[in-house]
Amino acid sequence: MPTSRHVPVLLDRVVALLTPALGHPGAVMVDATVGLGGHTEAVLTRCGLARVVGIDRDPSALALAAERLRPFGDRFTGVHAVYDELASVLADQGLTAVDAVLFDLGVSSLQLDLRERGFAYAEDAPLDMRMDPTRGPTAADVLNTYSEADLTRILREYGEERFARRIAAAVVRERARHELSTSAQLVDLLYATIPAPARRTGGHPAKRTFQALRIEVNDELAVLRRAIPAAIDVVSVGGRVVVESYHSLEDRVVKRAFAAATRSDVPDDLPFVPPGHEPTLRLVTRGAELAPPSEIEQNPRAASVRLRALERIAPARPTRSRPADKGVA
Repeated sequence: MPTSRHVPVLLDRVVALLTPALGHPGAVMVDATVGLGGHTEAVLTRCGLARVVGIDRDPSALALAAERLRPFGDRFTGVHAVYDELASVLADQGLTAVDAVLFDLGVSSLQLDLRERGFAYAEDAPLDMRMDPTRGPTAADVLNTYSEADLTRILREYGEERFARRIAAAVVRERARHELSTSAQLVDLLYATIPAPARRTGGHPAKRTFQALRIEVNDELAVLRRAIPAAIDVVSVGGRVVVESYHSLEDRVVKRAFAAATRSDVPDDLPFVPPGHEPTLRLVTRGAELAPPSEIEQNPRAASVRLRALERIAPARPTRSRPADKGVA
């Protein structure tokens, strides 16, 4: 069963960061990427007064998480949604604010371990890569329909692939002969396209291309850019937002959103912060925390994690609306 193989990354540290926000009766956490429920299980076990609303776009993951968390009864509620729909999920639950939001980003253990999902380049499978397999285009759709320019763009931007143009051209040539439909076809094409010296360094030569396709198929970065500010908006005073990201593009989005949220709204050259203009949020972690070598040895998926957290320390100030421009008579 996938849950038996699932090892949550930085579990103890994540729970330690969340616990101060969840120690009071009625505390609510949103697990925005509940996956197989490992983090939520630990929170419900160690924070006995809290309940969790778990969001996931993958119906299979939600079903497995619900089964795993059945012993906690109504302290867990699972919701099939994408995490940028956070505000509407909470409204449906009758909630206007919560005490914590957790994001464990990227592809889940379930998706990696099930060959037929097409996320893993080490296994031959249909090129799907949808986190929600019930809707949206697949990776095969992207490869077989996108223009060469668009393929180059997503490989360069989302995969940080230096051979993006060469790979895109090879995909267009190959699909003119026959449709690309399996991961083995794509891996073979990449081995034939990426120069041999480059293939021998930096990990598997398909890693960056598969990452880029997954991000494009699931619109991950755009969703994340909407979701982090939404999470910050809904945490109450004393509430925390904790994020685990697994590549530089995700971490950059989180870092920028946290920096913007914790910045004072007075000019940088002002020698003091006037009352009422202090930041309403503070960083809990100094920069991004990494997994210790001992955890990476036990769980290689922890090697790329970057952990950040912030806390609301004062109520959000109302946004001042600009006066309407007066028309000319």
